[in-house]
Amino acid sequence: MPYSALSHLDCPRCGAQRDPGRVQGTCSCGSPLLARYDLELAARQVSPRDIAARPADLWRYHELLPVGDPRYVVTLGEGMTPLLAMPRLGKALGVPNLLIKDEGTMPTGTFKARGAAVGVSRAAELGVRAVAMPTNGNAGAAWSAYAARAGMRSLIVMPAAAPAVTRAACAAFGAELHLVDGLIGDAAGLVADALRRRPGYCDVGTLKEPYRVEGKKTMGLEIAEQLGWGMPAVIVYPAGGGVGIIGIYKALRELAELGWVCGALPRLVAVQPAGCAPIVTAFRAGAAHSEPWPEPKTVAFGLTVPKALGDFLVLGALRATGGTAVAVTDEALLADQREVARLEGCFVCPEGAACITAVRQLRESGWLSAADEVVVLNTGTGLIYPDTVPARAAALP
Repeated sequence: MPYSALSHLDCPRCGAQRDPGRVQGTCSCGSPLLARYDLELAARQVSPRDIAARPADLWRYHELLPVGDPRYVVTLGEGMTPLLAMPRLGKALGVPNLLIKDEGTMPTGTFKARGAAVGVSRAAELGVRAVAMPTNGNAGAAWSAYAARAGMRSLIVMPAAAPAVTRAACAAFGAELHLVDGLIGDAAGLVADALRRRPGYCDVGTLKEPYRVEGKKTMGLEIAEQLGWGMPAVIVYPAGGGVGIIGIYKALRELAELGWVCGALPRLVAVQPAGCAPIVTAFRAGAAHSEPWPEPKTVAFGLTVPKALGDFLVLGALRATGGTAVAVTDEALLADQREVARLEGCFVCPEGAACITAVRQLRESGWLSAADEVVVLNTGTGLIYPDTVPARAAALP
């Protein structure tokens, strides 16, 4: 039986199909490419009961992932992160059925390990020996880790203002690391220049290849399985590049087509900081694409993405599920970061805290009800951002 049911790549914008057996970037129209599967074949090969008997990592869903030969799987034990009930926090917010999917337990401390595991594995299968990417920090740490695990070279360019922990991680994993005095777009320019001068490197920037989103998709697969192959009313996700929300929506649609879940899909909520909210602005305006955000600034550094390549896919997912987009202030998300830790002992990252603030706002506005089961994505550990929670204590003699 084939390890993967991958059938082809297609363009969600123009419909063009591409051969998944070759290294592919974006479509000629500029859109990201998405992996498609023979779901009838997958349904004949595997069932939820079969999956339950497999190891508790994201590769338990290998029929719905793009790696065709298990010998190329590059793993650090990623996946099946806890889905934690938040009773005290939920009571305080007026959302008793509140859960957090805690990606802070992943091998590199963030959900970026999912995309890196699947992306590096598929790249290795296709013969890639070196990868390059711009990053706000966490993705660079994850991709350099998995590249090291696979014996690949990695070239990482990130803003100088990125969290120091992520820079240290890239260095530890042997990446060729460069810092730029600017934003992720400036880093992307340096990567593009490097790729022109260095044949053999593959551009694995956000949605520049088709397989990172497949790794992120496994968050949606896990949520469904952890809820007994059911679906929550709402999923709240912090959107920078938006790959996770694209992947979760893709996963839930595939599960529905397989017949493993039924009913309406969860309403998807994209959360952005008020200092960088291009998708929120586009959603409110009814636009199909976002406009570049001028002078972005936020403590949730992973969300400092002025213009996402896949913005139209994020906006489409929100509208198709009856979801929404919410902007939150740095002051409010920092307060909620401390509140989550105080009430539940969970040290979430600023991006995850932004989602808690969004839940608070949506409950106050009536968009969320007390009966809604709400899953919040905490995309990484707060330990990566120690400066967001100052430790004030007197030194004892």
